[in-house]
Parts: sequence; C-alpha cells; structure tokens
Amino acid sequence: MKILLLGGTADGRHLAERFSQLGFEVLYSIAGLVRVPTLPCEVLVGGFTQFGGLATFLKERQIDLVINATHPYAATMSDKAVAAGVETSVLVWRFLRPAWQAQKGDDWRFYSTDDDLLVRLKGFKRPLLSAGQMSLEQLLAITQIEGFEQGVWRTAALPKFDVPNKVTWLKAIGPFDLEHERHLLKEHQIDVIVTKNSGGDSTSAKLDAARELGISVLLHQRPDVRDAVRTFFDYSQLIKAVQALKGPASTAQESQQQ
Repeated sequence: MKILLLGGTADGRHLAERFSQLGFEVLYSIAGLVRVPTLPCEVLVGGFTQFGGLATFLKERQIDLVINATHPYAATMSDKAVAAGVETSVLVWRFLRPAWQAQKGDDWRFYSTDDDLLVRLKGFKRPLLSAGQMSLEQLLAITQIEGFEQGVWRTAALPKFDVPNKVTWLKAIGPFDLEHERHLLKEHQIDVIVTKNSGGDSTSAKLDAARELGISVLLHQRPDVRDAVRTFFDYSQLIKAVQALKGPASTAQESQQQ
C-alpha cells in the first residue's frame, strides 16, 4: 500500500517514520520553506504544481491513501487534498492535533480576522507576535495602534520585506521550553501574546509562561476546512486504522516488531 503523507509538522515526521518502519511505501510531502527533514522514505519538496497538481500526482504515482498531517491552519492544502480525493476516488484521511484548552489562570481571547486582531490589541503596548507569517501591511497596522510601543515578531522563516522599526524580528524554530519563554517575555516586557491555537507540546510553553506572568493571550481561531473521510486525533488510532486497510499481514508485522 502506497501512502502520501502531507507533512511539514512534527506529527507528519513522526508518522512518516512509523509507517516506514511498518513496511508501508511512504511519500512525504512538504513545502520546504524552513527545513527538509531526513526520513527513511521519499521526500517531496515544493508542492504538487510541479507534477501537474495533486490529483494528477495521485493518479500517476498510484497512491492508495492520503494522510493529511499538515498544520491545523494549512486550510488551503487541506481543502485541496479533500478535493483531489473526491476527483480521483483516493481515500483522504486527516491527522489533527487537538487544540489547546484554557486552564485556570489563563486570560485567553479569540480573534478570527486581521481586523478583529487590531481591535483586540487596543490597550496593549508590547505584543509578542507568534502566529506565523504576517504581511508588511499587517505589521504596520499593528504598530499604528494607539499606545503601541514595541513588538516582537517570531517566525521560523525569514521575512520577505524590511521589518518596521517598531518590531523586533526573531528567528526561532521550536520546540521551546518554559525557561526560554519566560525569559523572552520578561526581557521584552511583553504584555500580550498573539498566536495560533496550534496544539501540541512544541510551542505550548509560551502559554504556561503567560499564565505564570499574568499575560493575556490572543488566539487565532482554527479555520473551517472541508471534512476528510476520517479524522484522527491520536497516533495509535490512525496507525491501527491504516493497518486495518492493509489487512492482517501488517498487524502480524507490528506484533513481531514489538
């Protein structure tokens, strides 16, 4: 059975390694904007336009199953995967990290659009912008909010423009630990964090630090996307479901490896 794994996340890398260990033929696809992982399977970099589109790729490479393990906010890729599955009759499943849940002491507020974010940032002076890539127009609009003093923008990829003077850009790739995040917030006198509700452990330490320090958090709500045939939130459940598709032989192989 041939699996196309849409990745770019720690979840995707983990699944690519596990399915390869179990004897599946895995093709791992990433945009490659930050780094290209070393995996025991074929790694495709740069999307599917180079192959004539995802649907064409699925047909030509005779893919049996697509597992979408992209970031929870990769809405465009998620919708394209579902559409390609419908067009080609290839099964498309989704692995989705559970969203973070507020704990006692958290001051969380949610926003859905850039304009909504500008409204919710009013009254804050020194934000940590940790919601991924932003446009120059977005950053300039934030710096022009009344009372704004200085912001910190943290991304994994290099900005494609000159960052405004009132914004300090930091290149950083998770995971981040609590001590690091606590130091960052104190050093830059951050009074609000802007982030996506990405889920997982890699970047959650900033939320723990914010709770300790009494700092507010503005969370970008997760996007609505087309539903895959099945959605999984647990590694083991997904692996068992894939093994069930392949049949008893894969279950026996798993038993031998344990």
